[in-house]
Amino acid sequence: MSAREHRQTDSVAVATLDTGVGRGHAMVHGPSTPSRTTGRTVTRILVYTGKGGVGKTSVAAATALMSARRGARTIVLSTDIAHSLADAFGVRLGPEPSEVAPNLWGQEPDVYFNIGRYWRTIQTYMAELFSWRGLDAVMAEEMTVLPGMDELGNLLWIADHVESGKYDVIVVDAAPTGETLRLLSLPEASRWWLDRIAPIGRRVSRISRPVLERMIGVPIPRDEVFAAGERLLKRLEQVHRLMADPERSSIRVVLGLEKLAIAEAQRSFTYFHLFGYPSDLVVCNRVLPPNVGGYFEGLRKTQQTYLPEVERQFAPVPVRTVPYFDREIFGIDGLGELGEALFGSDDPTAFFYRGRPYQVRTANGATFLDVALPFTSKEEVGLSRDGDELVLQVGSWRRTLVLPRALIDVPTKGAKMNDGVLRIEFQPRTRSTAQGGTR
Repeated sequence: MSAREHRQTDSVAVATLDTGVGRGHAMVHGPSTPSRTTGRTVTRILVYTGKGGVGKTSVAAATALMSARRGARTIVLSTDIAHSLADAFGVRLGPEPSEVAPNLWGQEPDVYFNIGRYWRTIQTYMAELFSWRGLDAVMAEEMTVLPGMDELGNLLWIADHVESGKYDVIVVDAAPTGETLRLLSLPEASRWWLDRIAPIGRRVSRISRPVLERMIGVPIPRDEVFAAGERLLKRLEQVHRLMADPERSSIRVVLGLEKLAIAEAQRSFTYFHLFGYPSDLVVCNRVLPPNVGGYFEGLRKTQQTYLPEVERQFAPVPVRTVPYFDREIFGIDGLGELGEALFGSDDPTAFFYRGRPYQVRTANGATFLDVALPFTSKEEVGLSRDGDELVLQVGSWRRTLVLPRALIDVPTKGAKMNDGVLRIEFQPRTRSTAQGGTR
């Protein structure tokens, strides 16, 4: 009997880990610089996010500009519905890529353009449904733009650009952290929908659609509508695979040296690990110089108090600083100056840190799954098992982690938490479990 056929929900108590493995993100493989243009085998993906107002758009734009100047074909796109990328460059950007500088393209996707590109079939059905309720055609089309569609369509562009092969580097100016986390958790929900709901809906539609439409007159979705929905959700899964690939993608957190921005950065750092997205850099923006003096001296001292704490808390992920310039930074020249201050002669697309949010390891005959959850205490973690899935909850965020094949039929022994690492222990494999025995 397979694990999916024999589903058993187990609650797993989280204790304190007696012997840790260091910080949850301390699985270091060393920095690596990707090859340039013709030698690049995979498209590099860099996602910049942070609390609203910390300057992530400028940092993302400057990174893209430096990447392009170093010879990589680079595109920078905004997934924030309040686009400001065009303002940062001082140019007009539209829903499709347009050239900003040599080797550099920019894009600010538009919701209606995305709808036509990604879910026209679904929109047509929804417009038909709203029209049945008596709305005129224009209002019905407006009602089909559901909340979240804009951000979702923006995210799907990442997979399109990877598949096109036109770009070596994709830099994403993401929405503020809360919206970005909600957006990046969508692939998890889509997998659940594809596995459990879509097959039932399609079968019901095939069997009862003609009868229901005659009885109640409501347009029932046809098979092509379900097919379009499944294509969309599978596309979301593909985006998740790309962004969770530690050989391709990195999340970079931008913060200001102030209490609220640091606290939000810590939470988002935890949640990115929860959903399996690797991080390789933290950027402290608008750091006041030593000689600022006068009115800003108190603020500078506060920043200098926070900076070593940030470096310690996020270690071994490196922390870089960007100075507070004495003028507004925008346009190619200004962004170039920001990029030089941040990266100097370093490659902005390099992996400044390599580490996996979770890994499977064995020790003394036992198997462990280590999940990095930095800035998290055991009281904040909820953990349960349902067949071949582990359900992790940290605060209000929940993530379903499908176990590796080797652990599907192995019972869970317990879990412990220490120093930002959740270590889940599995019982030693016996002859019965190796042959597919049940719990």
